[in-house]
Amino acid sequence: MNTHTIGLADDQALFLHGIRGVIDSQPDLEVRWLAANGEEALTNAAEQPIDIVLMDVQMPVLDGIAATRQLTQRHPDTKVIILTTFDDEDYVLGGLAAGASGFLLKDAEPEALLDAIRTVAAGDAVISPKATNRVVAKLNEAPEQTLTLSPADRLALDELTEREREVLVAMGRGWTNTEIAERMFISMPTVKTHVGRVLAKTGSRDRVHAALFAYRTGLVERADLLDS
Repeated sequence: MNTHTIGLADDQALFLHGIRGVIDSQPDLEVRWLAANGEEALTNAAEQPIDIVLMDVQMPVLDGIAATRQLTQRHPDTKVIILTTFDDEDYVLGGLAAGASGFLLKDAEPEALLDAIRTVAAGDAVISPKATNRVVAKLNEAPEQTLTLSPADRLALDELTEREREVLVAMGRGWTNTEIAERMFISMPTVKTHVGRVLAKTGSRDRVHAALFAYRTGLVERADLLDS
């Protein structure tokens, strides 16, 4: 059994040790270090590389969003799950833009947290339903955007085959691999191959970032974003 290594960053000691107990009770998960602020998290990640960091948003010295941005740039293989009491859409969008692969509220059930860790470790992304609803609502309130693609986005878009674009649109709409296979009449291995190529070509860390790319490039409308 592969063991996924975890780092925890939160300035609330009681919460920090409580969540450590939940995680360490699992045979496939191990907490390697604790940090009381974003700066400590960056130092610990450099000294003891781990698979996933659970990152609080509001911390002293260096906040969780800034720490996530630096951590994902310095350690591309390390995934970050934002774990906070705040479900404000700006925190969600800020965390995703910084490279986070997940966003959960601290009132999530222990099983939901453990499932999220394993999901992110497997290369996927997790956003709590409450947070997803806020993001979509925020986008719906904003004026319709006028698309001006960056050279990098245009290049990535042009590199996608027609089938890969179709898969990207499906990912943007929140379809699972099973749904993509069933609705496009292709095998699961083929779906996984297409998804992997889409992630690589668009420079997306996971499906959520691919969905945001699909929205940013006009392949998915706001009303359809992450709406399976």
